[in-house]
This record gives sequence, structure tokens and C-alpha cells, in this order.
Amino acid sequence: MSDYVEVTRKGLGKRGKDSIGGAFFGVILVAVGVILLFWNEGRSVKRYQDLKEGAGAVVSLPSPTVDSAMEGKLVHLSGETETSAPVSDPDFGMVRPAVRLARRAEIYQWVEKVSTKEDSQVGGTVEETKTYRYEKEWRDSPVDSSAFKVPAGHSNSGGMKYRSAIYTAEKVSVGDFTLPSFLVARIGGSRALSVDSLETVPEPIRQTAKLSNGGLYFGANPDVPEVGDQRVRFEEVPNGPVSIVAKQAGTTFTPFLTRRGGQVELLEPGLVSATEMFQMAQDRNKMLTLAIRVGGFLLLGMAFSMILLPIAVLASILPFLGRLVGAGTGMIAFLLAGILWTGTVAVAWIFYRPLLGIAILLVTVVLIVLMVKRFRKAGPSPLPDSPPPLS
Repeated sequence: MSDYVEVTRKGLGKRGKDSIGGAFFGVILVAVGVILLFWNEGRSVKRYQDLKEGAGAVVSLPSPTVDSAMEGKLVHLSGETETSAPVSDPDFGMVRPAVRLARRAEIYQWVEKVSTKEDSQVGGTVEETKTYRYEKEWRDSPVDSSAFKVPAGHSNSGGMKYRSAIYTAEKVSVGDFTLPSFLVARIGGSRALSVDSLETVPEPIRQTAKLSNGGLYFGANPDVPEVGDQRVRFEEVPNGPVSIVAKQAGTTFTPFLTRRGGQVELLEPGLVSATEMFQMAQDRNKMLTLAIRVGGFLLLGMAFSMILLPIAVLASILPFLGRLVGAGTGMIAFLLAGILWTGTVAVAWIFYRPLLGIAILLVTVVLIVLMVKRFRKAGPSPLPDSPPPLS
């Protein structure tokens, strides 16, 4: 590991110009955040309604056999996956009776990590210290060392001979049904494969490979890796029980189209009832909705911080004042983000679900009132009364 330190100074003019440019970009981020939040609420409601419709229409099959009476209907079934032929990695001679076979290749390389520290000075100048740290790590793709701040002594010479790859069985079936690719892609349950012998490995690879921790190692010593060394490991998704909800189409499946134009196609590992599968899908919808809401709020907070940054930059003529104003604008930024966030969600829910939307809108009004009161308290103190005239 080695470090390189670079110190630069930015004057008030340069910082002010950069902050104004950032403020314009912040306005764009506000628009993006509002659109994202509004879209998310509509997506969430639509997905909920699609799943609710699907739960009311699904028919569970007693076994994974084709029933012509179920043609075109949303069906639920469970069974063991089967593959028509083993899946193989042609480069390494790995053959498995599995749904999917994955090769995970890594290369030992130099990587650059940058940390930045700023020190404000009187007059608005900021001294920026960048520390470039160089470490050796395993990575799954090549790192271009020519783009390093200090490429000398940290060269990642040579390419990556072996790359990661995924191989999927040509035909995966459950009982009488052949699974379409969009359902096969959802089959999980990956597990590690241990390579305990080089006998099945092609001769050119066998000449340079070593066994190491259940995988193959290409280098002098697995215990003391050098830059350019590679290691390859394997994983498989074995055949096993799965449960499916989709539209029956002959001997395969297609997505079930709801009245609102949505799609329902579910797959879960194991023997899972239709009721449980729809509940799990609803839970995932709630988690995704919450994640996007939180992400949208943070995006708005960052956007308003960028918009208000020029104020803090101007105040940084005196470092302590800049820090004080920066903390204040940060609080205001996230307060504004909260107001716009709840307002956007409320408008979206009024559009999609009026009752809940009105309740959220009331919360927004309360936040606005609190902010107004805060500004009034922070306002200038009234001038003292004039002293009485001297007698």
C-alpha cells in the first residue's frame, strides 16, 4: 500500500462559480426527484391492484400436468425442475446437471482510492487535500492503471485471460411444462461448486492451474498473490422444487395481463402456495416503494443543499460563519425536501387514492407552518423603545 498527497487551493471566486453551477444542477435534480416520487406512487398502486386481481383469478393445479381447460388462465403449480441436458462451461470442461452454471473469475490488481479533506481559511479560500491510496485487491474486471494519478509503480500490466461467464440449460421443465426464459432467469438458490481435481480440466489450462480453496488459481503462489494472478470459482443453480404463477399457454407459460395492462408472473423456490406467493409479491412491492421514497427524499435533500450552497460559500469569508451558515442551510434543505416530498406523495395519492392523499397533504401543511414559525423566530429582534425625554 502506498499514498500520494496532493494539496490545492480554491479561492472564493472559483468556489462561488462552481456552487452556482451546482445550484442549476440542483434545480434539475429537484425536477427528477419529483418525477421519480410521483411515478413510484403510481407504480406501487398499479402493482398492488395487479397482484390483487391476480390473487382473485389464479387457479391452483393439483400437479404440473397440462389441462386444456386451464388454457389462457392464470394458474399456480409446484414441482421439480428438470433439464433436458447437462449445462457446461466449454472452456474449463465443467459439466453439471443444473439449471445454471456460473464461472466467477477475478484478477489481482492495483486499485486507486481517493479521499478528500477540506480546510476553510479566512477570506473564503479552501485548502483541499486529496490522498490517493494504492492497494492490491481482487477484482472481477480489469482496472485501467494508466488513469491513476500515479501510474508509476502501480501498473496492471497484461489482460484478463479468463472472464466470468454464465451458462443456462437450453430446456428447463416442470412436469409437462417447459419454462420460458423469463421464469428460468428467476430461479435462484446458487451454491458453490468445489473443484477437487484437474483431471477433467482441458490440458492447456491444466498446465498452468493450481487447486486452491475449491477453485482454480493461475499464479505462482495462492498464499502470496501477485499483480496479474487470476482465480476462478464455479457456482451452480441445481434442479429443485419451484412454485409458479403464470398464464398457461399450451405447454409453457406467458405473463398474465390484467385489466389495467399490468403483468403477473411469479416464481418462488420451494413448494409455496398461491396465497403465500401473492403475499410475498405484495411485500416486495411495499419494500421497493419504501426504498424509492427514501431515495427520493435523499435526492431532494441533496438537490436543495446544492441550490443553497452559494449562500454558505459567500458566508465562508469567515470560516466559523461559513460552517454555521452551512449547517443552517443543510437543515433548511432537508426541511424543504420534506415539504416537497410529502407534497408530491400527497398529490400522487390524491390522483391515485384521494382519501390517503388528503391526509398526507395535511402533514405537508403542518410542516410548512412549522417552517414559517421557525423563520419568524429567527428574524431580527425588534428595536428597543426610545428612552423617555429628559425633564
